[in-house]
Amino acid sequence: MGFVLGTNQYGKAEVRLVHVDRSTPRHVITDVTVTSQLIGDFADTFHTGSNASVIATDTQKNTVYALARTGGVGAIEEFALRMARHFVSPEHPQVTGARQEIEQVSWDRIDTADGPHDHAFVRGGTETRTVVVTKHGETETVISGLTDLVVLKSTGSEFHGFPQVAYTSLVETTDRILATSVSSRWRYVGTDVDWDKAFAGVRATMLDRFASTHSLSLQQTLYTMGTAVLEEHPEIAEIRFSMPNKHHFLVDLSPWGLENPNEVWYAADRPYGLIEATVTRDDVPADEAAWAGIAGFC
Repeated sequence: MGFVLGTNQYGKAEVRLVHVDRSTPRHVITDVTVTSQLIGDFADTFHTGSNASVIATDTQKNTVYALARTGGVGAIEEFALRMARHFVSPEHPQVTGARQEIEQVSWDRIDTADGPHDHAFVRGGTETRTVVVTKHGETETVISGLTDLVVLKSTGSEFHGFPQVAYTSLVETTDRILATSVSSRWRYVGTDVDWDKAFAGVRATMLDRFASTHSLSLQQTLYTMGTAVLEEHPEIAEIRFSMPNKHHFLVDLSPWGLENPNEVWYAADRPYGLIEATVTRDDVPADEAAWAGIAGFC
């Protein structure tokens, strides 16, 4: 019986970078975390410990900072592509592929008496913008996304008609709070995309459909959001969602002689329902390899 080295990659994880664009008096902050991983002919370091072909992970960290200095950051999709193309190049013949993952948090300008400040910021909400770029030779795949987009509807949501099987205790309702924290990723068909415009459009479509859909289930809402994104963005091949149901339970105030016309709720953090699904075009080939390393659905 013998042993064979299987699929492998290596790199520098979670490189913190804050870039300040000072090209005008109105500064722009980009706050990202970059994970760079390389794929290629690195078997010797596993088999013998020889590092003759290994581009040090510290070098990958320094490349993040150097590329930010020489070309800025801009859209995280474009920066991840620049990172991948830097390593998968004739300069590094042992590197046949790269995986670049970036998370971005937002900073909003502080409003003052004179308007939004040019160089003072307040941290945005919990939402994070994401991208994973994989490059194998000339083939490049971009999967963008977002996490922790917390949304809530105070009405316009029902849940009923489910089987009354053993141990069922949930009461049917025609008026409930619907809340979730949207995590979503979507795969682009190519790389000739206005990344910031596309991201803003996808996010706006998700929010619009969440708000405007009279929901009979979180599954229905998810599917409506996904189909709307694909209808409005032909550059996207598929979109995946992970959406926990942030349950809100109506508080029984009857022991104190009080009615509760859907006004007082208890917000439970766990356990929670978890709805996950993919919405895809039926005429675009799947690309499961591009999703490797992305936990769960998102």
